[in-house]
Amino acid sequence: METSGILNAIRADLAAAGDDDFKQKSQRFFKEPAIFYGINNTKLKEINRKHLSEVKKLTKPQVFELFESMLKNDYNEEAFLVTDWLPRFKGQFEKDDLKIFKSWIDKYLNNWAKIDTFCNHSVADHLEKFPNDIDEIKSWVKSRNRWMRRAAAVTLILPARRGKYLSEVFEIADALIADEDDMVRKGYGWLLKEASRQHQREVFEYVMKNKALMPRVALRYAIEKMPENLRKKAMEK
Repeated sequence: METSGILNAIRADLAAAGDDDFKQKSQRFFKEPAIFYGINNTKLKEINRKHLSEVKKLTKPQVFELFESMLKNDYNEEAFLVTDWLPRFKGQFEKDDLKIFKSWIDKYLNNWAKIDTFCNHSVADHLEKFPNDIDEIKSWVKSRNRWMRRAAAVTLILPARRGKYLSEVFEIADALIADEDDMVRKGYGWLLKEASRQHQREVFEYVMKNKALMPRVALRYAIEKMPENLRKKAMEK
């Protein structure tokens, strides 16, 4: 089946499973407008499983063509399918694919749910395979696109949880520390929190050094996993 046939079949199933009440409930999780078919997780996983075997038969160029079409359509459920399916092709990732992923972030990923899932997995998978691309990811902090700046932070969430990239975590936090966007603040705060799992002392020292500059929301995220005595000390004015 060609990509257009697969895409039409996916969208037909998504449209048939949509529910107006669930669509309204889904919007409550986002401050910005978001587009939904209105499908609960159980039904969406069923659609996922139904079409995955056909997607796996596609060539890599066909896969990327299909996924870009789905992301471009702007429905959150289509983005969910992409972010679940793309990591299954990580064995085929090539260095230049990061340019494609960056363009998708910049053009199509326009809320925290899309950004976090895509970057936590696919972009992080790419970085695991091509660790020298960390400099490119760090450069995203300079973007005018709020979601690109958040992407720079959340791409390192899982590596930071495992104790990796501590110096880069602090570089990204430094660059975003005074960012005016709440979603970006929460993104780098979350990154510091995950880094604190393996590097509690270093993250605490970073927070104490910079807490006068850090917005409270980022500070609260950063210290969330620390012992109560450290949290109280960090929150003192």
